Amino acid sequence: MKQGFIRIVSGLATATLLASACATATPSPAPEAAPASVAETAPAPAPAPPAPSTPPALTAADAVAFVAEANEKLLALRQESNRASWVKANFITEDTQYLEAVSAERTINAGVDYAKRAFEFDKVDGIDPSTKRQLEMIKLGLTMPTPADPEKSRELTTIATRMDGMYGEGKYCPPGGGKCMDIEEITEILATSRDPRKLREVWEGWQAVGAPMRNDYARFVELSNEGARELGFKDTGAMWRAKYDMPADEFAKELDRLWGQVKPLYESLHCYVRTKLGEKYGTEAVPQNGPIPAHLVGNLWAQDRANVYDLVAPKNADPGYDITKLLKKKKVNEIEMVRYGERFFTSLGFEPLPKSFWERSLITKPRDRNVICHASAWDIDEDNDLRIKMCTDINAEDFQTIHHELGHNFYQRAYNKQPLVFRDSANDGFHEAIGDTIALSITPGYLVKVGLLSKEPDTSKDTGLLLNAALEKVAFLPFGLLVDQWRWKVFAGEVTPAEYNKAWWELKLKYQGVAPPSPRGEEFFDAGAKYHVPGNTPYSRYFLAHILQYQFHRSLCEVAGQSGPLNRCSIYGSKEAGARLGATLAMGASRPWQDALEALSGKREMDASAIIDYFAPLKTWLDEQNKGRSCGW
Repeated sequence: MKQGFIRIVSGLATATLLASACATATPSPAPEAAPASVAETAPAPAPAPPAPSTPPALTAADAVAFVAEANEKLLALRQESNRASWVKANFITEDTQYLEAVSAERTINAGVDYAKRAFEFDKVDGIDPSTKRQLEMIKLGLTMPTPADPEKSRELTTIATRMDGMYGEGKYCPPGGGKCMDIEEITEILATSRDPRKLREVWEGWQAVGAPMRNDYARFVELSNEGARELGFKDTGAMWRAKYDMPADEFAKELDRLWGQVKPLYESLHCYVRTKLGEKYGTEAVPQNGPIPAHLVGNLWAQDRANVYDLVAPKNADPGYDITKLLKKKKVNEIEMVRYGERFFTSLGFEPLPKSFWERSLITKPRDRNVICHASAWDIDEDNDLRIKMCTDINAEDFQTIHHELGHNFYQRAYNKQPLVFRDSANDGFHEAIGDTIALSITPGYLVKVGLLSKEPDTSKDTGLLLNAALEKVAFLPFGLLVDQWRWKVFAGEVTPAEYNKAWWELKLKYQGVAPPSPRGEEFFDAGAKYHVPGNTPYSRYFLAHILQYQFHRSLCEVAGQSGPLNRCSIYGSKEAGARLGATLAMGASRPWQDALEALSGKREMDASAIIDYFAPLKTWLDEQNKGRSCGW
């Protein structure tokens, strides 16, 4: 948008000097005198104005001053923007959407400005490593780069806020005047109903939420790409991929490599689940040589299969407990659910959450207004004003979600002494992985230690436990890939607005092996029915998190001195594991993610072998069940 700060100052100073020189060089009237000759009476020519001075070359000291200024200004703007976003998420009105958009525009515009100015230091010698990395983080600190044109910038932020609000207010209202249902109610029906007609109805009802966003999203892509190109990137997707301490194209290849490691496990799970759903709904509804209908897997986006566990569970594989029932039996309320998560972290040696967390978080769904119920963790002041926002239910899923969200909060506090641009995870997959690493320690042994379970069930029950976990974690992996695969193609222009829905379902078929229950033409925008698309949240982080959490878990279990099956390990109470974890979290983004990974796991490469190890007994069992079946789609 603008030239660098130092050069702006120099330019203004030069302009001022030029104006002054021109003013004083204007000849004064000559005093009256008798002319002696033409030469004597002609006024002297005005001196030529000085040539514009060249701005002084930038130095390493200028770079230090620049990042200090950026950290200070961006901190103030982010604090303001965080508060506006918090209020909008908890009170969705036209006014709060407007206030968030205005605040976001200021913050994003400043981020774009600093990003462009940071490029001016690319050829400056002698910059120390920390300052150099801060400059890189400033360049890559945006997910929504606004164009230089103020009107386009304002249009982009307004569109982003409008789409976010449209999702938050989304409902399905059955034809004929039936009661309208929000996403929470629809999610519950998909999780519990076994009526295929009802499942299809509410599934299609929610997918329609995306359709009104379609034109907005197309314009959003145009404007965001314009901003990314002004920063020197081919498009917004290329800018996102450049954030991983490796060339953008190499990062895409890294995802392919990791997917190749886990794909056989997913395909075995898909084959088994399809068979069981065919037994429940009939092979006409669930063909045994093709994709699984998306509305029958218990999740709005078919991103996991956890809610159909009761339909696919092996005989005699009852794990011996049900966390939802355990919580309700003990009459645990929503606040105490969060207390369990906090106590896990304090058992590792972390300090308790601040008092303000309990005063300011939104933990239960309000009855009097619309809120964005999607669970999230917040660091309002980028220091210690930590909060979570979620519409908590007393069930196993939210028990795990709480541990995940608190992982964000404890990470945020661990790096709060870093410069602002380093107050982030080593890469965005780390942030998502930390809480899930903790959730992997919600084992029977952990439940016994915290008093929810009286006795650990025998390890012979682990097939059911592993299958239940795989239906959530392994089933998610292809979805974790395809969301950004779709967006990268959209940002790059490989997928045009006329093909949005077609490309979305092609990728879901390719990676997940699922298909819609009815034709989904271009009048729909089913990608918009997933929060992270209108919310403009990069999604590869979730795929990475599902890989990294098992790599982290295996390493921390070794530090804690645990032995036995990886799925039975819990690091609860291990100060040694907590110290290793805390030291890594405190690094924030100050070092490349490879350094942080090495500090935690001893390896510099992401490795999916840990997830293969974790589910190895299940893979053997699945392959036995699938003998004689035609797998694949």
